[in-house]
Amino acid sequence: MHSIQSPRLRQHFPRRSPKKLALKKSGGLGHRAKASHCYRIVLYSHDTMGLGHKRRNLLIAQTLQKSRLPVEILVITGIEEGNEALTAAGINYVNLPSLRKNGDGSYSGRDLDLPLEKLIAWRSQLILKTIQQFQPDVLMVDNVPRGVERELDPSLKYLRQRPESLCVLGLRDILDQPGTVQRDWGQADNERAIRRYYDAVWVYGDPQVYDLRHEYGFAPDVTAKMRPLGYFHQGDRLQHLTKPWQETLSNWKLPSRFILGAVGGGQDGETLAIAFAQIPFTADLPGVLLTGPFMPESVRQKLKVSAQNNPDLTILPYFSEPTMLMWAAERVITMGGYNTTCEILSFQKPALIIPRIKPRQEQWLRATRLKQLGLVDVLHPDQVNAQNLTAWLHSAPTNQYNKPVLNLRATQQLPLVLGQLLSTRNCFMSQAC
Repeated sequence: MHSIQSPRLRQHFPRRSPKKLALKKSGGLGHRAKASHCYRIVLYSHDTMGLGHKRRNLLIAQTLQKSRLPVEILVITGIEEGNEALTAAGINYVNLPSLRKNGDGSYSGRDLDLPLEKLIAWRSQLILKTIQQFQPDVLMVDNVPRGVERELDPSLKYLRQRPESLCVLGLRDILDQPGTVQRDWGQADNERAIRRYYDAVWVYGDPQVYDLRHEYGFAPDVTAKMRPLGYFHQGDRLQHLTKPWQETLSNWKLPSRFILGAVGGGQDGETLAIAFAQIPFTADLPGVLLTGPFMPESVRQKLKVSAQNNPDLTILPYFSEPTMLMWAAERVITMGGYNTTCEILSFQKPALIIPRIKPRQEQWLRATRLKQLGLVDVLHPDQVNAQNLTAWLHSAPTNQYNKPVLNLRATQQLPLVLGQLLSTRNCFMSQAC
């Protein structure tokens, strides 16, 4: 069970230093003194499937923390997995009761046997109380404008009453098929929420691949708030490690050359994992399979049997920073999560992507667009078997020449656009501009 009572909140909330803040005489949080201000940033990540959202928020937090902006960062997260990375980076966090996204797109409790409406109400109140105590300058929301089942609504309304607070929505390059997005966003009234609550929408992608401003038919005033920042170069993750990544790889005694198999968090990666484990690897080019923390135990046992019959296969249930494996691999066979795809693009790895096609088509759309650009190979999940994977390994890499150059500068852009947004806010608050 998650520890979310007040002791955890006290443990992970730094006490506000009076030396850092200049308060208005009227009481509440006012305009900060230019020479000594420290901006408070909250990152919200609903984390209902896998580790992708949390890993993206971790990189955003580390990027802002290392930038020239003076910031204090608090992450609101829906899973405990990965908290050790936040702790190692000195980033404060609050855990919410965990949810799981089911195969049909609905939600349920991951660990607690409570009705969904009670879990959402609980999470919503925790988020609101956290924001009321922390008093952020900026709330950065990951991917879901109103949160899971509108759990952010009370917090968004609260922050909109404070003109000194800003709200930013961060979107992946692709959400889903246009018709599905228009239906789901219409039902959730997301455009109205963006219009009412958000000061900016940052898109983590390159319009060369997919330009959601045009693909989804958003209203002009909503589109006007959207700004593509590029993809995240995953090599930036390696700069935040506490020790050289080469040393970590050496300690794991991994082969110097290997084929990497990756299934994201592992909760729905059984078919790919089992097929990868059946590839006839060789001592010259062995296989390394990363199963992820959410791989069911029954599947792990099947893979253990496969590994006993495949001496050139290494199975890793968990790796602290999978980006290291991606950098070192010769080739990659993987599911198509956003962060994994960014790793492939960042390190220009020959890759076969097997995208998830339900409950959303996001991975399939991204992978097929990248295939059209000659950047990756794609295999439909219904065609996954050891024979097809082996055939790909023996084929020539896709289009090694004349590849388009994509924008991978999101980590460089983030501090700049955040600084611009805060500067505009400060001018408005002080009426000096």
